[in-house]
Amino acid sequence: MTVDPKYWTEAQATGGGRNGVAKLVDGKLTVTMTSPKELGGSGAGHNPEELFAVGYAACYLGAMRFAASSEKLGTVPDNATVNAHVGIGPRSDGGFGLQVKLVVSLPGVDRAVAEKIAERGHFICPYSNATKGNITVETVIA
Repeated sequence: MTVDPKYWTEAQATGGGRNGVAKLVDGKLTVTMTSPKELGGSGAGHNPEELFAVGYAACYLGAMRFAASSEKLGTVPDNATVNAHVGIGPRSDGGFGLQVKLVVSLPGVDRAVAEKIAERGHFICPYSNATKGNITVETVIA
C-alpha cells in the first residue's frame, strides 16, 4: 500500500514531552502538556491520549459521513456523535500501549445501517487504518 499525501502538518514538542509544550509550527495551536494524575502527573494540562481521542473522534465521524454518502448507505444525521475513549497502560511485554473504544450515536438510523456505516468508516478513516492490527479498537453502536 502506498499513500499520496495531499496535506502535511507539523507539530513540535519541547520541554519534557509529556510535561512541556506541544504546538503546531504554524502557530495555530499551542497546548500545555502534563501527564495525567493516574500516571503520576499533575493533570493540570493536556496529554497525548486526549489529543489522540479528539483527533480520532473527529476523523472517524467524518469518515462515516463520507462512507454513507459516497457508498449510498444512508444519511448520517447532523446530531450524530462519536465519543473516543483512549486508554494507556503498561503492555505485558514492556513499554506502554493504547486501547480505544469508539461509541457511535447515529440517532434515527436503523441499527443494521448504522453498523454498516461504522464498518465502512473504519475502512476510510486514516486513524483506523493506522491503528489496525496495532491496538485494540472496539466500536459500539449506542
